[in-house]
This record gives sequence, C-alpha cells and structure tokens, in this order.
Amino acid sequence: MKRLLLQIIALLLFLPVTLTMWLLAWLPDRLNRSYYPRLFQYWSHLFAVALGVQLRLNNHQKKAMPQQYILIANHPSAFEDIGIPALFQVHSLAKIGVKHWWVVGQISVAAGTLFVNRRSKTSRRQAVRNMIHSLEDKHWNIGLYPEGGCKGKDIQPFLKGAFEISLHTGIPILPVFLHYLDEEAFVWLEGVSLPEKIVQILKAHNHRADYHLFDAIDPRQYHDLNEYKADVHQKYLAWEQAIKFNSPSLSEPPIIGELNMR
Repeated sequence: MKRLLLQIIALLLFLPVTLTMWLLAWLPDRLNRSYYPRLFQYWSHLFAVALGVQLRLNNHQKKAMPQQYILIANHPSAFEDIGIPALFQVHSLAKIGVKHWWVVGQISVAAGTLFVNRRSKTSRRQAVRNMIHSLEDKHWNIGLYPEGGCKGKDIQPFLKGAFEISLHTGIPILPVFLHYLDEEAFVWLEGVSLPEKIVQILKAHNHRADYHLFDAIDPRQYHDLNEYKADVHQKYLAWEQAIKFNSPSLSEPPIIGELNMR
C-alpha cells in the first residue's frame, strides 16, 4: 500500500516537474550548468518511482569509491537511461536519436548528455574527445555502455571506447552489473517502441531492479587496450553467471539503498 501511494505521488509530480525542466532546458547552458544535472538526477529518481520500479544498489565493493570514474554497465533495457543517472552523478553517452526525442531530448541536452551516431566513425571519435573533455571538468563522471547499445539480456562483446579513455586519462573504470528480475518486461528488443516498453515495465510481474556495484578497475595494471577490454568483459560474464543463477561464488552484498520517495 505504501509503495502504491508513493507511486501515485510520483506520477502526480512527474508531469509538472517534467514541464518545468523542459522550460528550463531552453535557457543558455551557462545558466543551467551549475544546477541542471542534479535536477536531472532528481527527475530520473522521480521517473523510476513513477514507473513503480524498486531500484536497489547492491554494494560488492571492498575498496573506497574513486573520486572520479568512468562508469560502465551492461545495457539490457531502456530503463537504465534513467536508472543509472538516478543513482550516479554521470554525464551519460547516448545514441544521437535520443537528442531528438520529444521533450526528453531537450532535457537530456541540458543535463549534459553526450551523443554519438554509432554508425559514423567520425561521430564515434568525436564522442571520445567529448567524453575526455567532460572528464576534465572534474565535477562529474561519465557513464556509457561498452556493448554499444541496448543489446538484450545476455552480455555481448565490448567496444573499446571506455577502455581507451580510461588508459588515456588514467581514470578508473567503475563497473555496474544490471539485473532485472522480470527480464521479459524490462529487456528492450528491436521492434518495440519506447512507449510500448514503458507500458511493459509498468505491467511487470516483478518491478525489482538490482544494480550491482563492484570495485573500480585501475587502468595502470594494463598496458594493452585489448587485454584491458577482454579482462573486464570476462568479469561481466562471471558476474552474469553468479548473479542470474545465484552462484555461491558471489556473496550476498550489503544494499546501499532502495530508491524511493524521500
């Protein structure tokens, strides 16, 4: 009952907050820069609660969080486009099409989202430069999906961009493994529109989303880009087996928190 009440409150707040953010998004970047990314984090939080998603951050870390990081995650669903920024202070990398989405596109631009046309080598190289420039700001981190897009529930091969940036800047990779208990409802497959996927998430039999946070990976232990990428990919494959199939090799983590209306 309490969760349903919170969802109703979030739904009532979501439209006026979205309209306010959309109007503010048209202001010059120099005016928005100081506050808008954090407002976007609150909006993402609100969106998650409005969808009824129980977003949990499970901490497997044994070391302290780095001051700055390059967050990577698997990308099974459209939900992580709000799930990740709801939990982490990151400028996300998104496909160029998001920039042109109605209302959400302008909000994403104002929030500092970085965009890439994955079919264009020139655009991909420019995206790398933009991410390095964003990291030089020091106040925020970047978040991206090394599978190169929304690839379904099974881990796919990684692209090199995140690891190239990490080696170039010396900034560690922060790995997060995403697991939705009702995969059928959350996984975004080709041919399903975003509004259809939102409806499917609302109707999910289990709304729990477990985001598993692991220790940051120091690029200084690698001298070869392919070795770095392959090693992290193998970690994800191991986490996939351990988390999805409840392997005893992965101990029960402390939960940092469940996202709710506070």
